[in-house]
Amino acid sequence: MAVFDNSYSRIIFWLKIILPLLALAVLSTLFLFSSRIDIEGSLPFSEVDVEQLAREQRLTQPEYSTVTADGSALRINADVARPQVGATGVASARELVVRYETTGGLNIDLTSKTGRLDDAKGEIILRDGVTIRTSSGYDMVTPGLDAALDRTRLISQGAVTATGPLGRIDAGHMEITRADAATSDYVLIFNQGVKLVYQPED
Repeated sequence: MAVFDNSYSRIIFWLKIILPLLALAVLSTLFLFSSRIDIEGSLPFSEVDVEQLAREQRLTQPEYSTVTADGSALRINADVARPQVGATGVASARELVVRYETTGGLNIDLTSKTGRLDDAKGEIILRDGVTIRTSSGYDMVTPGLDAALDRTRLISQGAVTATGPLGRIDAGHMEITRADAATSDYVLIFNQGVKLVYQPED
């Protein structure tokens, strides 16, 4: 019985030494033969210039909504807008989409590459090619356009080329405004050297 106890004790004694050594050998093998990890390649890096974002204040896809004094719903969307430094309520924007929905059922959609919204003056200035589309059937193109924020009034800045129910119209100036304060009708006015190519419908 004593011999058995001595043998068992010796086995336990050596196992306490051998097993930790084996474990250490296995861990050493893992570290020695493991493939090198490319830290730089495994971590994704953003290409956004963080310093530039810190310097420039901007809004991505902002939306401006209001109701004009004559009851039209006005909505302005842009791709990017930046507030003007030193001016309150003034912001420049790119890729603008403007929509007037009048109480009389007339809808006016505007798009431009660049523009500036001046809330203090109550106007939005569209530049670099403006397209105008009305629900009454007119499609127009002009280099620039000034639109009011407090009422439905749009004035072109430059010549206008339009197509509509009457045909093709070329003019030096165009304006959309309310016909009369007592009505909900709006008028489209062309002036300054108007040329009409009449194309009657079949």
